[in-house]
Order: sequence, then structure tokens, then C-alpha cells
Amino acid sequence: MKAILSLNSGSSSIKFALFTLGDEGPRHAGAGKLEGIGTTPHLIARDASGMVLADRIWEDGGTLTHEALLQDLFAWAGDHLDDHDIVAVGHRVVHGGSQFSHPVIIDDDHLTALEALCPLAPLHQPHNLAAIRTIRALAPDLPQIACFDTAFHHDRPEVATRLALPRKFHDEGVRRYGFHGLSYEYIARTLAETDPLLSQGRVIAAHLGNGASLCGMRGGRSIDTTMGFTALDGLVMGTRCGSIDPGVILHLQTRMGMSVPDVEMLLYRQSGLLGISGVSSDMRALHASADPHATQAIELFTWRAAREAGALITAIGGLDGIVFTAGIGENDPVIRAAICERLAWTGIVIDPQANARNATVISTGNSPVTVRVIPTDEERMIAIHASAMLDQASRPHEREDHD
Repeated sequence: MKAILSLNSGSSSIKFALFTLGDEGPRHAGAGKLEGIGTTPHLIARDASGMVLADRIWEDGGTLTHEALLQDLFAWAGDHLDDHDIVAVGHRVVHGGSQFSHPVIIDDDHLTALEALCPLAPLHQPHNLAAIRTIRALAPDLPQIACFDTAFHHDRPEVATRLALPRKFHDEGVRRYGFHGLSYEYIARTLAETDPLLSQGRVIAAHLGNGASLCGMRGGRSIDTTMGFTALDGLVMGTRCGSIDPGVILHLQTRMGMSVPDVEMLLYRQSGLLGISGVSSDMRALHASADPHATQAIELFTWRAAREAGALITAIGGLDGIVFTAGIGENDPVIRAAICERLAWTGIVIDPQANARNATVISTGNSPVTVRVIPTDEERMIAIHASAMLDQASRPHEREDHD
């Protein structure tokens, strides 16, 4: 059976999912995660019914690279997926710059262009591309499709892409791109199926996880989003600071003597929830902590999310709905309630019981703003794009054979 493998290679984990191909589109056949990269790698994979297919821990694997672990993963797949013929691998690639507005079948030129974007997404892009190179070495003839987190935001109004810098910088690619696009595209697609009327309205999607952002959509299209030139901008995140006065960066370098690498490390890996709390970057650990700094970190997270939502309401011209998604958005009633409470001026009325059980709709029936919880599925979105790219690539050959 023909299948597509979706890969999402991050800084400390690799998420993957297998989708079989049929007339009704990609169908989920299994998924897994290889986490703890750099410490104690742990692979767990399950089939579509949830049965565990693999559960392996590399006890002494702290020095194993993404490439080495991907080789092990690929070897395991070859041994255990005999009834599936993997015809393509789809990848989440965080940054597509201004060049890539749609998925592409990767060639040498694409890979070179994407390498040049690594400084704009240092936490993610190098690992995305490492996965592509590794699979190229293992299966050079296997098509690989890059699906970009920036693409969903590519057609926003131009004013939303501008930074107030001299025009030459915008022309050279210094602009607001936006990220989490695969997640937002999946949310827009799912909302159109489950609530068509709301999907045509003014909706803020809140992708809240270790990386966090908001997207203001109108008619299912991105109008503006909180992340900008890099995935460092916008909300408070697990270890990233979010929006910051540029003067702080100048101060750190000119007055406090910090080097560029030191500042990069500070902003990407030592700030956010971790930096404020001094406890953890994990929201669950902060909820469990009695440390007042943990409480302050949670408060700042919700304060900034609500503040940025207010700005997006202006951008989209009002508010008909909010959709919470990703790890925190899907599973944390406390955070959802706190954000919605700060946005009560919009008319939001939350149903506490529905919110507590992570229901699909957590607003009351008389709330003028509908609040939904939709689990995101970036891997499925990747498979949908990869399948479409394979179909598109096959059509010219079909015409030639017919002629």
C-alpha cells in the first residue's frame, strides 16, 4: 500500500506520522515521536488504533545526532512497515523566506536556498534540513516535499509584512513572515468543515505550546500574526522572549558587553517562561510549582496573549471566534480561561464545565464570540500537501504516455 511519511524534525524531538494514500486523501496509519535528543533519546510509535509498535530508549544516547537517530528510525521503518510502500517524505520546514510560498519537491537548488535561511530560524531550520539530507543519503530517489510554516501567511496584506525600516531592507527580505502556518492552515481547513459560518468570519487562532503565536484570520485566510521576521517575535514562549524593545538588544551588547552569540542564546533558549520563572519552560511544571516566580510567568504569558489578541481584533475588524490549539491551547483550561477573562470586553462567556473537560466548544450558547478547541495536526497537513505535489508531478507524464 502506498504511503507518505510526514516528518517534523525539531531541536530535541522528531515527530512522524504515516499516511496511506487512497481516493479519499491521506489516511492516518500510525505515528510516533523520537524525543529527548541530546539527553536520553526515546522512540515510541503506535499504529492507527493506538497499539504500541515500538518503545525504545537509548540510555547512553546523549551524544547521538539527529542524523544518527533518523538512520535508526528509517531502519526500523524498513523492518516493520513491509505492507507500506513509502512513496514520498513530507517535511515541515519552518522558514520559506519570500521565495517559497507553496510546497516544493526538494532539489539541490531548493536545499541551498533553504540553508541560507537558517540564521532566521536557528532553533528549527537546521534540524529540518538535517532530516532532508539524511533521507537523501539513505534513499536518494525518494521524493521529499518541503512544506513551509511561513506559506500560509504569504498572501497577507502588504502592510502586515512591513517593518518600519528603510525600504531597501524589505526588498532584501527583512520583513514580517509569520510562522506556525501548517497548524493554522489545518485549523482553517477543519473549521470550514465543522463550523462553516464561523470559518468565514473573524477568527483568532491561538497556537499555544512551547512555541506560541496567534493568527488573525478572516474568511479562513491569514490577515496578521504575532510572529514576524523570526519565530522569536510575539508571545512569551517556553524559552523565547517574544516581542522585545530593540533598545534592550543594543543595551545588552553595548552596555553589558554581551556578544552576538550570547544574546542569541539568551533570547532563544534562556528567556520566556523559563527565564521569568527560573523553574521550567513547561507550563505543567509551572502550574505545579509554589514558587511565586512561576505564578508571575503564567500571568505574563496570559497577559501578553490577551494583549496581542486585542491588536489582532483591530487587524481583522472585530471578533467572531477564538480557536485554541497546540499543547497548551488544547489541554490547559486554566490558561484558556485566563486569556478569555482578559478578553471579556469582547463579550466572550466561557462555560467552565466545558472548558474543564477540554470540550470542542467551551463558550456558552449565548456568548457572542464562539470559543473552540481544535487539536492541530501539522503532520496530516504535510501529508495532504505531499500527496497533492505527487499528483501534480505525475500529470505531465500521464499526458505524455497518452500522446
